[in-house]
Amino acid sequence: MTPRRIAFINEKGGTCKTTLAVNTAAWFAQKRGLRVLLVDLDTQGHAGKSLGIDVRALPTNVFHWLTNTNVCLADVVRTTAVPNLSVVPSYKQMANFPLQVANQVDRDTLLRVRMAEVEQAGYELVVFDSPPSLGLTTTNILLAATEVVVPVATTYLSLDGCAEMSETVRRVSEKDNQALYISLVVPTLYRKTALADEVLEKLARYFPGRMARQPLALNVAIDEAQSHGKTIWEYAPWSRGATLLQSVAEDVDAAGRHAAAR
Repeated sequence: MTPRRIAFINEKGGTCKTTLAVNTAAWFAQKRGLRVLLVDLDTQGHAGKSLGIDVRALPTNVFHWLTNTNVCLADVVRTTAVPNLSVVPSYKQMANFPLQVANQVDRDTLLRVRMAEVEQAGYELVVFDSPPSLGLTTTNILLAATEVVVPVATTYLSLDGCAEMSETVRRVSEKDNQALYISLVVPTLYRKTALADEVLEKLARYFPGRMARQPLALNVAIDEAQSHGKTIWEYAPWSRGATLLQSVAEDVDAAGRHAAAR
């Protein structure tokens, strides 16, 4: 069975992209019992760090997997404290990825080719954590994924970034990956202000039926969980932060079910 492939992408940083990717992956692994692979492609390596992994000490990571055919998935995948959840960590080496593969004709599809190995390993869901910029790494993700979840900070300028992301997905789906679509838009860093509510209204109009039921508000427990290298389900499962992140994960789950039913 071909695994569902969800990319959490925003061309802007600071939108809670990694927070959503890590905790959604953990929710599917823990609550749905799926075998989940989280693939970190950000140079900061925060996805692995958020799961308690010292990414600086690893001999191989996603960079080596994508640039060296002698490195296989088993060499880079790491188990986590969350049952059914594994991660392919990233670190600063990914900053060299565009230069390393610049002369390869298949440089845009290196990640998509590697998905065959992921499928053979029996993973049922793949979650990609993306860098906060549009470049060769993000292009690889868009060509390997089947759907995109876009976290959008509830600020005015973030609307521009969301519109640009939507246009990017449209172009890629028309030209190179017809399976790709935006399945969900998640407003983040929400505070009850007139501007934030205006942003929510505009997102709801632009993405009818594809916006999360409730925005991800600022929450101390979520930040604390990451600082301890744990998911919200491990650190504070009954907190408001856990309720908010569960709502997002349920919306991601529902979006996939609706797509499958079409």
